[in-house]
Order: sequence, then C-alpha cells, then structure tokens
Amino acid sequence: MIRVLLADDQALVRGAFAAMLGMEPDIEVVASVGSGDEVLPEALRAEPDVALLDVQMPGLDGLEAAALLHERLPRCRVIVCTTFGRPGYLARAMAAGAAGFVVKDASPEQLVDAVRRVHAGLRVVDPDLAAESLAQGAGPLTARERDVLALARDGGTVADLAKGVGLSEGTVRNHLSAAIGKTGARTRAEAVRIAEESGWL
Repeated sequence: MIRVLLADDQALVRGAFAAMLGMEPDIEVVASVGSGDEVLPEALRAEPDVALLDVQMPGLDGLEAAALLHERLPRCRVIVCTTFGRPGYLARAMAAGAAGFVVKDASPEQLVDAVRRVHAGLRVVDPDLAAESLAQGAGPLTARERDVLALARDGGTVADLAKGVGLSEGTVRNHLSAAIGKTGARTRAEAVRIAEESGWL
C-alpha cells in the first residue's frame, strides 16, 4: 500500500482527494491536515510514503512544509498540488526537495498516476508548467529579497521590516530597492504583487 498524507486548507478539496485516492486498491490516505504547521507532526506520526501538499495554507505554506519533510522525513516523497501553476512555485518546490508538482485541474487519473510514479522514485511535473518555467528561467529574487518582500505584504515601516528580518534599516532599503528593480515595479506594494503572481513569494 502507498500511504498518503493530504494537506490542503480547504476541507472540501481534502475530502475529494481522500475519496478519490481511497478508491484505489493500492493507496491509503493515512493523514489529512488543513494547515502547513500540521504537516510535519502528522507525517512523523503517520509515516506516509507520499505527501500531497497545497502551496497556500495557513501557518507554513506547502513549500516550507515540503522543505521540512525533505529534511526530517526524507523517505516521504512530496507532491506539490496547487491551483496556481506558477513557474516560480515550481522552481521553489524543486529546491525544497519536492518530487512532483501538479496543478489541481489535472484529471483524477493524472493525480493517481503522479502518486504512484513519485512513490516509485520518479519525478512528476506538469509539462506545460515545466516548459513555461524553462522559458522564464529562475526567479530573479535572492532569498533575503524574498524575505523582505514577504514581510512587506503587511505594510509597516522600514524599521518594522528590519526588526522582522534582523537586518539594519539600510540593508532592508537596499533589498527593497533591488526587489523593486528586479520585478520592474514602481513601489514595494507593486513588487509584492508581481512577485506573488509570479510565484516568487
């Protein structure tokens, strides 16, 4: 049996995935959670073979949860499954150790096939997204620029951001300026929007 953990903040989606996968004779859903913070504790308890993670969840997002699973439970293979097929998400998912990346509008057969193939040690990536990601190249933001922009989502002064990332105000201004330039934005709010739409945050 392939033991699967599901993580999605929408209970209806989790239920639909659980019902669909549960009809397969070789797949068993052993855990189902609604936030990224629950992924690692449940995975350590249930010891799944495959974790199917949404990107956008409360607490840790799916990409952060994937990185934790890769570090703490490396035998558990991760598939990131998202509504938002953004090339930046794909690159970040692969960097976090994910073995698969599929979009939620994939057919049930494709999703079941992805679980089996990832469990068998293969990588599975949505082909259209892979082509777009190759054409677009790696995201332009450094890890620190992403950290600063992520905090800037909620507004706040440069001093607030500096305190949040543990850097000087001057360094934060430099990171914001670089991120604004790299995204082609005019303001930091616009830079945040562009980075989110591109999947870089």
